[in-house]
Amino acid sequence: MTGLRERKKQRTRDALIRAAHELFITQGYEATTVDQIAEAVEVSQRTFFRYFTNKEEVALFVQGMVTGRFQEAFRTRPIDEHPMESLRHTLDATWDGLSLAIGEIVPLELHMKMWQVIEMTPALVTANLRLSLVMEEKLAMEIARRTGVDIDRDPRPRVLVAAFAGVMSAAGRQVGLCGDASLETARRVTNAYVDHLGPALSADWSRDHGSCTV
Repeated sequence: MTGLRERKKQRTRDALIRAAHELFITQGYEATTVDQIAEAVEVSQRTFFRYFTNKEEVALFVQGMVTGRFQEAFRTRPIDEHPMESLRHTLDATWDGLSLAIGEIVPLELHMKMWQVIEMTPALVTANLRLSLVMEEKLAMEIARRTGVDIDRDPRPRVLVAAFAGVMSAAGRQVGLCGDASLETARRVTNAYVDHLGPALSADWSRDHGSCTV
């Protein structure tokens, strides 16, 4: 059971995240200062830096939590499952319960608006890409371990993960362009994009495989 002190620290952390996201949404990421975030929660700048290294970290905290849940779920998939099937099943499993996990930190509506800010802010796009590259390498290493291949000699784990991550990124940009996207919209668009990965690589392009617009 989480102790009182830990719960208090978590409440302060979550309050800083909520305040930061509200400021990023209303006045922009670049225009927001650490002092403003701390002031909104009535804590000192020093307190802010006990929890976060910089604005970038607080902006991407929830995204990092979601990424962590995906990685953890992937490690629990059956070891004899095809890697692409594992990635897809992990995606489905991660969506389940995601609204509750996010809602424990920030209101879901606030998270979706922040998602749009991330997709439209160059500094955050770059930072999120760095985090994604770290996740991709971890997934590729896990696939190599599960399939028994040498990742330094066999490029397939990294190729598969790069293709999957590229599709996820494209779906994220599409959702970010929507003015009133919901988590359900994000799930629908992301799943549709992933469903199109196979056809995009191998199917007859003369046939329309359907729309996956927001």
